[in-house]
Amino acid sequence: MEIIIKNFDSKKEMYAYIIDSLPIAAEESDNAISVLANASALLKLFLSDTNWAGFYLMDADMLKLGPFQGKPAVTSIAMGQGVCGTAAIERKTQVVEDVHACDNHIACDISTSSEIVVPMIHGEELIGVLDIDSRQKARFDAEDQAGLEAFVGELIKYLKR
Repeated sequence: MEIIIKNFDSKKEMYAYIIDSLPIAAEESDNAISVLANASALLKLFLSDTNWAGFYLMDADMLKLGPFQGKPAVTSIAMGQGVCGTAAIERKTQVVEDVHACDNHIACDISTSSEIVVPMIHGEELIGVLDIDSRQKARFDAEDQAGLEAFVGELIKYLKR
C-alpha cells in the first residue's frame, strides 16, 4: 500500500485514511522514534492549515520534545505547564481556539493561533502528547478531536508492540 495525497469529502474520511495509513508509516519498525517521526509527517501532510505537528514524550516527570514537523520548539515542558502540560496532567484533550487568549500557552511560533493537544495513554501509563498548531484561529473542532483521539489510539498499538 502506498500513501497517496488526495482530497477528501469530509474530515471523518480524511482521518480514516490517515489511520489506515499508519501501518505504512510504521513500516514494521519496532523503534518508537521512527514510528513517531513518520506519524508526525503523515499528520502534517494531510492536515491543512497546520504549522506544527509532533509529539512530546514523558521522561521522568517532564514532557520532552519528540519527533515533529515544523519550526524548532521548546524542548522540555513541566506537567501542568502550557497546553501540552495541561493535557498531560489532566489526561484530557485540550482544544484552544485562540492561543493568544490562553494564559498558559507556550509560544514557540508567534504565528500560531490555535492548538489541539491529545494525551497518549496506554493502560494507566502516560506516554506523552500529540500537539498540533495552526495559524488559523479555531482551526480544530470536535471532528478533529475525535479523529486525532482515534489516531492516537491506533498509534499507541505501534509503540507498544
